[in-house]
Amino acid sequence: MKWNKITIETTTEAEDMLSYELQEMGIEGVEVEDHVPLTEEERKIMYVDLLPDEIAPDDGTAKISCYVDEADDLQVVISKIQAKIVELSAFLPMGSGKITLGETEEEDWINNWKVFFKPFRLDDNIVIKPTWETLEDRKEDDIIIEIDPGTAFGSGSHETTKLCISGLKKYVKEDTEILDVGTGSGILSIIGLKLGAKKALATDIDPNAIRATEENFEINGVTKEMASVHQVNILDEEEAKAFYEMNNGKRYEVVVANILADVIIPLSGIVTPLLKEDGIFITSGIINTMEEPVKEAMLANGFEILEINHMKDWVSIVAKPGK
Repeated sequence: MKWNKITIETTTEAEDMLSYELQEMGIEGVEVEDHVPLTEEERKIMYVDLLPDEIAPDDGTAKISCYVDEADDLQVVISKIQAKIVELSAFLPMGSGKITLGETEEEDWINNWKVFFKPFRLDDNIVIKPTWETLEDRKEDDIIIEIDPGTAFGSGSHETTKLCISGLKKYVKEDTEILDVGTGSGILSIIGLKLGAKKALATDIDPNAIRATEENFEINGVTKEMASVHQVNILDEEEAKAFYEMNNGKRYEVVVANILADVIIPLSGIVTPLLKEDGIFITSGIINTMEEPVKEAMLANGFEILEINHMKDWVSIVAKPGK
């Protein structure tokens, strides 16, 4: 079996965001090549020790490579990537954006990297564990999330996910029902349920995300009584209307959206009917350069901002409907 390799020339400033977006598209095996020196902590974790003459000077450029099945329509994938590069260039230096192609006949490349993916802690007691690994240092109060990154959109290690989890830990109660908009792998719904939420409804516009979420629900013992997943674009007027009718006008204690600022801004104008009066709107996926526009949109749409949290270049804004 052959895999098409797509390599994108970009900048170190954009590599994190672009890698995240590729994973959100369902593209697997994202690799980053740059000249940013490893920190001492990273060297210890990765068990590497580089000599000075092995390290090229950091010139601000980066290459991101990913792999797609030869059965996929390569031009469609490339068009999506090009469109995303244009979109991101509005607030990040993307470099040349040049795309080159290659291929590999390594049939098991997608599994070979699993040897490097080990269980890790998102915080003190939430652990992401690959399905094929055994957790050695389990604590009594650990919440274990089983993930197979071969099907999931990301592993949960990204800062945007961590920011959302902090919000869920703070606001999820025993009777909480969660609406997870743009669920990706379903990880936030799963974590919300394991934190004690009563039910979760996950939505996404991508059928691949729906399949990944269903698989991860099953892996983590999430039953149909506990959660469901639906393919819907809530920003589309017709789809949103059908969604509201299907849901019988249901309102939620928590709506969580780990998407992009360009989605959160219009979402803030239509999400209020989905929230209870004292409901909480948890958002992330906001690059720091878009913090102010998202804040302005939320305030303009009648939200009261409760807190703003930062992690590296990313922002989470937590709000509730104004009185």
